[in-house]
Amino acid sequence: MTNRPDAPAAKDHYLILDGLRGVAAVMVVLFHLCEAFNPEHPLTQWINHGYLAVDFFFLLSGFVIAYAYDDRWQAMGLGDFFKRRLVRLQPMVVMGMLVGAALFYLQAGSTFPTIAATPVWLMLLVMAIGCTLLPVPPSLDIRGWGEMHPLNGPAWSLFFEYIANILYALVLRRLAICWLGVLVALAAALLVHLAVFGARGDLIGGWSITPEQLHVGFARLLFPFLAGMLLMRLGKRIHLNHAFGVCSALLVVALALPRFGGAEHLWMNGLYESLCVIVLFPVIVAIGAGATLGSAATRIAGFFGQLSYPLYITHYGLIYAYTSWIADHQALPTLTRVAMGALVFVTSLAIAWACLKFYDLPVRRWLTVRFIHAPGQRVPGQPPRSQRAASTAK
Repeated sequence: MTNRPDAPAAKDHYLILDGLRGVAAVMVVLFHLCEAFNPEHPLTQWINHGYLAVDFFFLLSGFVIAYAYDDRWQAMGLGDFFKRRLVRLQPMVVMGMLVGAALFYLQAGSTFPTIAATPVWLMLLVMAIGCTLLPVPPSLDIRGWGEMHPLNGPAWSLFFEYIANILYALVLRRLAICWLGVLVALAAALLVHLAVFGARGDLIGGWSITPEQLHVGFARLLFPFLAGMLLMRLGKRIHLNHAFGVCSALLVVALALPRFGGAEHLWMNGLYESLCVIVLFPVIVAIGAGATLGSAATRIAGFFGQLSYPLYITHYGLIYAYTSWIADHQALPTLTRVAMGALVFVTSLAIAWACLKFYDLPVRRWLTVRFIHAPGQRVPGQPPRSQRAASTAK
């Protein structure tokens, strides 16, 4: 890529939205830890709605993609766009699969009886396919949970994230606001139909390539991603003091509340989840986009924002192992099992931080210079050369 004068310039990003993505990622880890105690009983699970963090991620993605790229297309082609998205997302996709493969045989037990009998070559084949983010066929389901990525279940949402990016680049970026609004309304109806009138009364699912699970996945993707784009283009912002704390509290409460309606009134829970995704999450993003941060909040939001993606995409290998360990150690005191869960949580944070500092940031920096920016052109996120020199001198 030549150093064209009309090359799209790097933009500042909404730091508070990055921080909220980190808060949601932490809630996902806590949700999965709680799920290990009673994976077959979602009605009574602690941190019951943690899976809605994925829908929040999709909303943030639509908002940020539209903000970052809507006004760049005169200077940026499809190839440039896809290279930028691959550089941003793919390194940690690969790392997530590597972590899942490294921990795979540690997960053997009564919960996953097929693992011990899985040959190494087959596991490596699944890992290689997973690194491309292509779903594996049912014949390669080496875990037995029906996941499109058996080594790293949460990668299903990145699969749909890539689909959203492709749709944006080919079609959605061209739509006028009125037509985007029509699609948002139709997608909202699809989401409500699934959540309120579906057999489960929730939005759980999307990780398999069966027709039913693909229906769930697309219903969960389309409304939040489209709504995020529309919210950005409409320019609606809500200005509040202490916005990061307010938004974080709203998000944590929404994801942690118990299930509504019980087994008798599943529609009540579906209505709650629909309201979260259609009403509450856009309000949270509008507050976050309209916020200014103090120095302390800036540091906190920056830390959580940087950690969010590595944490989300690498933690599940440990969750598999913890789920298997819990099932095989039911006789242990609850406090012991909870303490092990706390250790898994801290370890997940440590692995994510190490992946960020020693792999993701350096690899993305190299890929950006190699495939996107010409030598001497400033990489987004880096200060100008003079500031970098001053920082080094300090």
